[in-house]
Amino acid sequence: MFRQASYRRDSSSTSSPRLMLSRERRLWRRGIRYIAGVDEVGRGPLAGPVVAAAVIFPQQAWIPGVDDSKKLSPQLRERLFPEIQGAALSIGVGLVDHSQIDTLNIREASLLAMLQAIARLDLQPDYILVDGNHFRLSESIGIPFKAIIHGDARCFSIAAASIIAKVTRDRLMQQYHGQYPWYGFDRHKGYATPEHIRAIREFGLCEIHRRTFHVRELER
Repeated sequence: MFRQASYRRDSSSTSSPRLMLSRERRLWRRGIRYIAGVDEVGRGPLAGPVVAAAVIFPQQAWIPGVDDSKKLSPQLRERLFPEIQGAALSIGVGLVDHSQIDTLNIREASLLAMLQAIARLDLQPDYILVDGNHFRLSESIGIPFKAIIHGDARCFSIAAASIIAKVTRDRLMQQYHGQYPWYGFDRHKGYATPEHIRAIREFGLCEIHRRTFHVRELER
């Protein structure tokens, strides 16, 4: 699905490669070749899935502008998305929908999405760098990992994964807007904005709303 492509090094990025690549470079110097950055988006919305991505880059890859997806404009995320695809050795995406979120809870659903993303990589990672502090692997998988709080703002591979996950989820919510245009999913992407809450109170819940996120109370 994703091809290996050339990559760029550029010191003009607002994110410093010296800082953002520091963890990957330490691992590369130890002979660890395939490092997967992993992140998820969509934990907070009232509707839609949680989406995760895992990204493996060649050694010393650098794409100017890659940063925590929350810091970037939608236009910049869309521009960086194909650049990441082209530079990465492998990308995997995981998705857990609203019904599974209601069954599992959002914490477990987020973990499942990240595990799916790792499993869908074309390459077996030698090491995983993951955003947050609640990640875990089963002992049977046996891949070493490091969880990094605010990793999407501090680690290049995780930041790239955050962009892949965010753009993928935003595009899905845009599709849901076509099915349910009265909620404004194309604008708020399912988050609890005043516009979204007003729509829930006017139209009730639709199929993709998460019933365990107190949305029933918003209907009143």
